Amino acid sequence: MSLQQSNVHAFPRAPAAELALPRPRKEGGWPLLSALRLRRSTREYANRPLAPQVLSDLLWAAFGVNRESGEQTAPYWRHVMVIDVCIAMADGVWRYEPKPHSLTRLSREDIRAQTGSQDFVAAAPLNLIYVAHGERMAELPREQRRLYASVDSAFIGQNVYLFCASEGLATVFRGAVDYPRLEKTLGLPPDQFVTFAQTVGYPRL
Repeated sequence: MSLQQSNVHAFPRAPAAELALPRPRKEGGWPLLSALRLRRSTREYANRPLAPQVLSDLLWAAFGVNRESGEQTAPYWRHVMVIDVCIAMADGVWRYEPKPHSLTRLSREDIRAQTGSQDFVAAAPLNLIYVAHGERMAELPREQRRLYASVDSAFIGQNVYLFCASEGLATVFRGAVDYPRLEKTLGLPPDQFVTFAQTVGYPRL
C-alpha cells in the first residue's frame, strides 16, 4: 500500500478510493489462553510497515464479518454499528469497510502524529482511530452516547490486543489524544466523535 501523499487537510476534500484487502486468514494463531498470557501494552515500535496480509487479518480480527448473517467479531450496542475503524498510516488515512472487507481512502495526508500525545505514534506504522456515530444513538443523552461507544471501541481494541499477541505484534490502546484537534483534522460532523486510538506495529528489539 504505497500510495503517494499530498496535502489534504480534511477528509471531505479527499477523493475516495476503494482498496481490496487480501482474503483474511480465519484459522491458526495461538490458542486463546496463550494469547491472553502474552497480551500486553507496548510503546516502542520498529519502523517497519505491516504486510497487506497481516493488515487484512488484523482488521478482520478487530471488527470483521464472521458469520453469514453479517455479524462481526466484536459485539456492538443494540445491534447498531456505531463505530468506524479508521487507519492512519504513512500513505494516508483509510476507513475499514467490514462487509466487503476493503478500505476506503479518506485522505492522503500522514496524520499519525495527531493520533496521540506520545512521540511513538508518529513513527509507528499503523494507528487505529475509533470514530463513533452519535447520530445513530439519537435516543440517548450525549454523555451516554460516549459511554456506549467507548464500550464498543474497547471490545474492538481487545480483539486487536489478542490478535497482536498471537501474531507477535505490539499494540497499545490509547486515550491520550487531543480530541478536538483530531476530530477537526478528520473533518467529523458535530454528531461524530473519536473515542480512542490504538497503535499497532512490530516491537522494537
